[in-house]
Amino acid sequence: MDKFVVRGGNSLQGTVSVSGAKNSSIAMMPACLLASGVYRFSNTPNLRDVWTMSRLLGALGVHCELNGHDLFIDAGNITSREAPYEHVKKMRASFYVLGPLLGRYGEARVSLPGGCAWGPRPVDFHLKAMEKLGAQIDIDGGYVNAKADKLHGARIQFDVPSVGATINVLMAAVLAKGSTLISNAAVEPEVTAQARLLQSMGARIDGIGTSTLEIEGVTDLHTCDAVTIPDRIEASTYMIGAAITRGNVTVNNLNPYHCAAVIAKLEESGAEVDVTGNSVTIKMDDAPQATDITTAVYPGFPTDVQAQWVAYMLQAQGPSRVKETIYTDRFKHVPELARLGADVEVDENTASIRPGKRLSGATVMSTDLRASASLILAALVAEGRTEILRVYHIDRGYENIEQKLAGLGADIRREQTDEF
Repeated sequence: MDKFVVRGGNSLQGTVSVSGAKNSSIAMMPACLLASGVYRFSNTPNLRDVWTMSRLLGALGVHCELNGHDLFIDAGNITSREAPYEHVKKMRASFYVLGPLLGRYGEARVSLPGGCAWGPRPVDFHLKAMEKLGAQIDIDGGYVNAKADKLHGARIQFDVPSVGATINVLMAAVLAKGSTLISNAAVEPEVTAQARLLQSMGARIDGIGTSTLEIEGVTDLHTCDAVTIPDRIEASTYMIGAAITRGNVTVNNLNPYHCAAVIAKLEESGAEVDVTGNSVTIKMDDAPQATDITTAVYPGFPTDVQAQWVAYMLQAQGPSRVKETIYTDRFKHVPELARLGADVEVDENTASIRPGKRLSGATVMSTDLRASASLILAALVAEGRTEILRVYHIDRGYENIEQKLAGLGADIRREQTDEF
């Protein structure tokens, strides 16, 4: 087991490059189940979740090999239609194999998923959509059993936009007979990237980038190569890291449009922001202005940056509020921030942040991926030494975060520990 040891007080300075998007990579990988052959996905991050998906695909007969940041996938010998619990329990995105297995083979047995220990994130949207496409769904012993002689096109209306359900339905519908219309589809960059990948494989999809997707089923698809989009959450974390430490950091290899909501709020808080091509420079000289946020579906402020913003506002010149509208109980980081001296009160889906107390180092524990990032940011400005346990959570979504931060001047290192 590893931990991070952080000594606060250093201002972040320099340049850092963003890795490929974790959430896009783990959606792209199951698409290989739709067509036999070899794929090459470049700019793939070397992350725990990528390896989890690789092992899951391996259980289905797919061979995955990561060479640097090039992921090679050989899907020429699919041997199983069952995604076992031992793999799916580790990551909710494992459920993505349902759509392509059902679409291509007409059957799938997929364990109900696991993942971060917060919030009810049901797969109802996925299952109801598959039923509309003609699948028979049965849940038995913790597994979803899905069967269909042949999926057929349907009209699917999501009550609220769902990234996971939109991606899963896309992969199921591209080989279905006839036309499928998805209304109120998610428009996150990861969804757009997935649709573009499927197009490169021969799928017929209109409306990409909008909330209405039209899919005309085809009889077969083919392999392709693709480049993983930059990770907008990682990029946002480093931008906030620059601001919270009153630093000057250039973040490279990102798409600024994907981070527009975070950039706008950083500017509102008083940060100097310079956007040039695929780089953003954040400079902060003073304590930030108190800036409220409300999370929203893309292009709104991302829920995956909410925890980091809470840590940032602990340094603000006045009180602020953070309202969570996506996963309303996503505040597991607050009790751990309190161990560092944070004064944050949570009432239902809103956190009220009262700055003024100087943060002091302590031992804290990561509870999920983004909570881990907030604890690191807070530790960067806390007095003394902070130990962050259970960093396997952050290894799911940030590639070499301690090395990247150390390269910017942070006093952070990874150590082994017997503590859990």
